[in-house]
Amino acid sequence: MARFHYRAINERGKSVSGVIETDSLEMATNILSDWRYIPSKITEEGRHSPVLSWSGLKERLRPIKAPDLILFTKQFRTMVRAGVPIINVLQVLENQTENSSLKKIIASISHDIKDGSTLYDAFRRHPRAFSHLYSSMIRTGEYSGALPDVLERLIYIIEHEHKVKLDIRSALQYPILVIFFLGVAFFVLLTFVIPKFVNIFINVGIDLPYPTSICMILYQFLSAYWYLVVFLIIAVCGVLGYLLRTEKGRYVRDSFLLKLPVLGPLFISAAMSRFASIFAILHASGIQVLDSIEILSGTIGNAAISREFQRIRDKVKEGKGVSVPLRSAGYFTPMVINMVAIGEESGELTEMLREVSAHYDDEVDYAVKRLSDAIGPILIIGLAAIVGFFALSVFLPWWDLTKIVRVG
Repeated sequence: MARFHYRAINERGKSVSGVIETDSLEMATNILSDWRYIPSKITEEGRHSPVLSWSGLKERLRPIKAPDLILFTKQFRTMVRAGVPIINVLQVLENQTENSSLKKIIASISHDIKDGSTLYDAFRRHPRAFSHLYSSMIRTGEYSGALPDVLERLIYIIEHEHKVKLDIRSALQYPILVIFFLGVAFFVLLTFVIPKFVNIFINVGIDLPYPTSICMILYQFLSAYWYLVVFLIIAVCGVLGYLLRTEKGRYVRDSFLLKLPVLGPLFISAAMSRFASIFAILHASGIQVLDSIEILSGTIGNAAISREFQRIRDKVKEGKGVSVPLRSAGYFTPMVINMVAIGEESGELTEMLREVSAHYDDEVDYAVKRLSDAIGPILIIGLAAIVGFFALSVFLPWWDLTKIVRVG
């Protein structure tokens, strides 16, 4: 018999945890159901203990990219819909997959299923490749017998989110490159160009103007304390990296991003689209509201909004529906709240959520275009300021030098 650690909600709405000794995960789930517990997490003891191996390290360092996951899911859906047995499907996909990491994961899933594991259990053992949402949808399709339809909805989610990420990345790629090369040019001018001119001006006896003096102060500081600057950069990056791996650090970062003037509305629109599309698919698949909120909390992609889901879940357990808790939660727009309320009253929640998702898809496209339009003038102003500063640093002393030559 195996030992399963569980975390669940009891009849009084309180969180409970413990250990069950039984033969399988399915039996552990049935036992919790008999106790009238709502399980939120069940883990087999020893199943997730880390093993140091090159293949495991490679899987951690090389997460599966969206295009590979989309292709895998499409092929999986097509063969399952054609009635091919799951073991045969996985064998075919293992042979056809070019991604070495994904190939090993498929082989592991196939091995687990041959040993009697459910499809959901086999998938959820690889969280780096298959998200909590992905595994939960697989469980829904497996239990309902509508796996091809669920995979079809998964493909839509993955493709849509991949498109949004590509749009945002393409909008930010140009300014990031400009800022990088601008920083390189700033360093080269400050370190190699300005000091040579300054030596000429000092030998002639010209008083250095303020821009040139500022450049020389920065140059002297970097020359004397460059190791301190490097240490501070490394230390700041290390501290930030550590903090962003903590729950509180991610919450502070995501809260800050949502309040930015141009990027904030973009991130909120993307989160609302993600919320509506995933919630619509989960609701249409027959997943209970509490379980849907649990899944959304782990897949929304923003720690600040995820924390709001915890509060929403507590109020939903009190029988207040979904729209009422949304009204008191942060970040959810009036349109989302009103459409959810209409959907609950009319019994067309799935359709209303799809309408919200389509609306915010357009909002994201518009926000990305607005971001691209706003970045251009900001970059031009920044470039003009920096180029003007260095131009004044060089040409103001030359102007004074020409005056001395004319007087002489």
